[in-house]
Amino acid sequence: MDKPGSNGNPPSVPSLVEGRDYYWENGYMVFTETYLLHRGKCCGCGCRHCPYRKRKNKPTKGQA
Repeated sequence: MDKPGSNGNPPSVPSLVEGRDYYWENGYMVFTETYLLHRGKCCGCGCRHCPYRKRKNKPTKGQA
């Protein structure tokens, strides 16, 4: 069985669905966590909804 794209054609890319995979904010396309999980790895661009990067813990009341 051939790998996608091995026959000279580009691999098939599933179409994105607005609202499920991304939304628009101030003219920018913002990917959702659902899409980024489906993507399978972090791209390192600092995506707002990245499920792979480590999040900083927000201090709670009473902590400095």
